[in-house]
Amino acid sequence: MEIQLTVRHTKVTPAISAYVRQKVEKAQKYFDHIVWGQVILVVEKRAHNAEIVIHAPRQTFRALATAADLYSAVDLATDKIDVQLKKFKERLKKRHVSPEEAPVPEPAEAPAPLPFSVVKQTVSPMSPEQAVREMEELGQAFRLYQDRDSHQIHVIYRRSDESYGILQPVKKSGR
Repeated sequence: MEIQLTVRHTKVTPAISAYVRQKVEKAQKYFDHIVWGQVILVVEKRAHNAEIVIHAPRQTFRALATAADLYSAVDLATDKIDVQLKKFKERLKKRHVSPEEAPVPEPAEAPAPLPFSVVKQTVSPMSPEQAVREMEELGQAFRLYQDRDSHQIHVIYRRSDESYGILQPVKKSGR
C-alpha cells in the first residue's frame, strides 16, 4: 500500500514518518483491498491534528483526530479508521453469505382456516324502515341496502344510544 504523508507547520522527522507508516499499514490486516492511504498532520498552537484517508475500490474511509501531541493524534485517527474498516468488512461478510452458511428457514405451517365464512348477499331496493327490520331479524349490527327513492347504496347501523344512523354517499358539486 502506498502512503502519502503531508505535514503542515512542522518538519517531518524520520521517527514520525516511520510511526505513521507503521500505524497505517496495520489497517491492511482488517481489509486487504486498500489501494493507497493519505495522512495529513497539522500542528496549530496547542492542537495537533491527524487526518487519515484510505482509498479502497468504490469506498473511501476518513478519520480526523485532535490531541495534545502528534503521536496521540495519529493513534486516535488510526483507531477510528480501524473501526470503520472492521464495520465495512463485517457488512461485506453479511452481504456475501454462501448458501451453506445461510440460515435455513423452517417450513411454514399450512395457513389455518378462517374462523368465519363469507356469505354473499344481494343488495335490494328498500326503505330505511325495511332495512332496520331485516337487520334486527338477522341480528346484524349494520345493513347495506339500496335506497328505493334515490337508488343509491346506503348503510344503516345501530348506534350506541340504541338509535339508528345512515351512511350515504354525497355528490361533490363543482369541479
